[in-house]
Amino acid sequence: MDNSMIRNSGYFLITFFLISISFAVRCGGTQQKDDRHSSVYEDVRIGLVVDMASMEGRFVTSSLSMALSDFYDANNGYRTRVSVLSRDSHGDPLQALAAAMDLLQIEQVEALVGGQSLLEAKILAELGEKTKVPVISSFQVPSMLSLTKYNYFIQATHDTSSEAKGITALFSKFDWRNVVLIYEDDDDWRESIQPLVGHFQQNAIHIEYKAEFLVSSNEECIMRQLRKFKASGIRIFVAHISERIANRLFPCAQRLGMMEEGHAWILTARSMNSFQDTNYLAKEAMEGVIGFKSYIPVTEELQNFTLRWKRSLQLEEEVTRMSICGIWAHDIAHSLARAAEVAKIPGLPVNDLLEAIESTMYKGLSGDLKFIDKKFVSDKFEIVNMIGRGERSVALWNSGSFISNRRRSLSSINALETIIWPGGSTRIPKILSLKEKRHGKKKKLRVLVPAGNIHPQILEVKTDFKTGVTAATGYCIEVFETSILPFNYEVEYIPWPRAINYKNYNDLLYTLYNQKDKYDAAVGDITITDNRSSYVDFTLPFTDMGLAVVTAKDKSMWIIFKPLTLSLWLTIVTFFLLTGTIVWLIERHDNADFQGSCFQQIGTLLCFGFSTLVFAHRERLQHNMSRFVVIVWIFAVLILTSNYTATLTSVMTVQQIRGLKSNENIGFFSASIAADVVRDNPAFHGPRYKGLKSADDYINALKNGTISFIVDEVPYVKLFVAKYPAEFDIVKTESITNGFGFAFQKGSPLVQKVSREIAKLRRTEKLKAMENWWFHRQTTSATNEDTFDPLTVYTFRGLFMITGVSFAFALAVYLIPWNRDQRQVVLKHLHRYVSRRFARAIRPSDTAPNRQNEHAQSSEA
Repeated sequence: MDNSMIRNSGYFLITFFLISISFAVRCGGTQQKDDRHSSVYEDVRIGLVVDMASMEGRFVTSSLSMALSDFYDANNGYRTRVSVLSRDSHGDPLQALAAAMDLLQIEQVEALVGGQSLLEAKILAELGEKTKVPVISSFQVPSMLSLTKYNYFIQATHDTSSEAKGITALFSKFDWRNVVLIYEDDDDWRESIQPLVGHFQQNAIHIEYKAEFLVSSNEECIMRQLRKFKASGIRIFVAHISERIANRLFPCAQRLGMMEEGHAWILTARSMNSFQDTNYLAKEAMEGVIGFKSYIPVTEELQNFTLRWKRSLQLEEEVTRMSICGIWAHDIAHSLARAAEVAKIPGLPVNDLLEAIESTMYKGLSGDLKFIDKKFVSDKFEIVNMIGRGERSVALWNSGSFISNRRRSLSSINALETIIWPGGSTRIPKILSLKEKRHGKKKKLRVLVPAGNIHPQILEVKTDFKTGVTAATGYCIEVFETSILPFNYEVEYIPWPRAINYKNYNDLLYTLYNQKDKYDAAVGDITITDNRSSYVDFTLPFTDMGLAVVTAKDKSMWIIFKPLTLSLWLTIVTFFLLTGTIVWLIERHDNADFQGSCFQQIGTLLCFGFSTLVFAHRERLQHNMSRFVVIVWIFAVLILTSNYTATLTSVMTVQQIRGLKSNENIGFFSASIAADVVRDNPAFHGPRYKGLKSADDYINALKNGTISFIVDEVPYVKLFVAKYPAEFDIVKTESITNGFGFAFQKGSPLVQKVSREIAKLRRTEKLKAMENWWFHRQTTSATNEDTFDPLTVYTFRGLFMITGVSFAFALAVYLIPWNRDQRQVVLKHLHRYVSRRFARAIRPSDTAPNRQNEHAQSSEA
């Protein structure tokens, strides 16, 4: 017994326990009529049990409410009124059971609407069976034999058997005999795929692989499975998955080149019905997919209802169409309203609400729903082709035949309009059968791969010693396999040992050239050079060209001082002090804030000067000249702080590092192409060189300061920085090497073909997506070659000149009144002195007698 059976058994034990209690309470108690709605209309209560936090729950709740309101507006003469009482299941079957019990016992509802999952539907169906209350589900719950035993369970669903016949008919018409089946690993999805599996088996369609994906499956898990499918050569896929898995599956398939020409993807109706156009990136990746979808005729009534429904939801997400479950909920609401009226009419041969629902015939928004075996069944399907972010109808499927959009019944594939397949092609995808593969109709390509690579993300080669089969993975391999895919080649990888340095790679390519009968190509991190091109042909490069320089990020605690030079810092401090001094000099006579003891005045002077940095000075200024000084300095401070902030941001985010200097060491792998290029290229002349042997040497040498920079080819440097993004940065690139390319024999026609595919991958940005996948992040290369120059006094010489002149002007204006007063005192003393001298010169004889008088006058003066 597996876990799902144990879980289901546990749920049903609890269910039976609760049902028995509720049944006893309901049967043993006295039934009382509720007088709360005693009015002209007779109230018929319906219980709604949904997960209010889910999109489907909100869709159904809104649709039911609006549908009942519209129905009674149009049928005002009805004596009954259906009212909906909602309860939140929180997506848990046990909470859904508790909510249903509450509705039955306390509210005494006459029907239940709910069942968002298979287990929830079974529990509510069991409850309805015991309490004789109809349970109706409008959700995408699969129609299964396990639900047919419940007489009180009514389901709105699509006919899975008819859908399986339609998908099988497509396979027969397109002559597809092999398929990969992908479905969600859940009871609902696993059981609902069985009719399709049965029809495939009956029609000799071989299921090569079955893949189960959990909702929690990450991209790595999905990519691992898709690579296995890609290696098998099967290009036809049927997916029976929810939107959450599809949003990850198709972008992964696109990165692997599995959404290109020659592939076909078919989605089941349950998958298509669940899509709400919320993920545009996934929609774009699904271009060329075809899918079955429950057919809903486009009418004016549907368009009007959908418009009002979207307005009532007020969702943050953009919803472009009404969901299938919402449309079915609308029709169920109308059926319930009609059935409630019929059940309450005396004299009619209808015993309860269930019989009234079964006898009600109604054509709603979803068209003609057939009531068969306790189910509202939709057996007509629309076949849609995903184009861009939208979809295009190509045919209908009904009653075992295709119907064209012109509504002309045809039992031929000609009823289908032209389908745009993945890759934009209109040609029907074809694949080789297993028998054709065994007979070797697929051409074999013998590929040499370096076995000693130390970067598994770029290339990893493993050989199974039991079977002797060599497998290769990594960025280089994915690009190569994607580029070679359209040409129908079977690739055999042959390891080349000891390919760990530049010279060994030369030997590898010379072996390819010298043994044409044994090898066709060489794939790996092989750099395109002029001497190698003399004996092999290279494709276009599939990596960035050139060398990159990487250095350790500056983590100094004093990095905040680096934007300005020492002289500029000292100049700014001087002007702060000068500002405080000038303001104190002007204000000290009349302003009490600038008076006090000597220490108080010094503190006020310093505090006022530096507080202008944050415009937080508290002292009130009384003189216009001091206000003028402060305004000019605040203007200067604003400019200085803005430049400081911008420069510090640049330093801390971009990590602009100084250029290569002659007194610094740069490191590179001792036996690599970078070593030869660095020694020969003028861009790297000057610094001293140091050979390294491993990536650990890189890290240790950069951290302990043995070397200041590392130079290597761009792909290796990107991988290195992606592994240690917080510690190292790319600071410079030089386009002086030609990047990695695939090597083929001279004159091989595959060179141009593969080059064209590489150019296509680069144009569509799929090459960048592959690189990001293998390197785990997108590394941004700083290609700015300018060295970082801190701000200097010379940079702001104009600003300081304006500020200094302004300060001098303020001081001059302040000193003018003081000069006037002092000049009058000096002139008075000078006048007296000159007068005495002149008098003494006229009367020399009176000098002695008058000496005493002169002394007396001097004393008085």
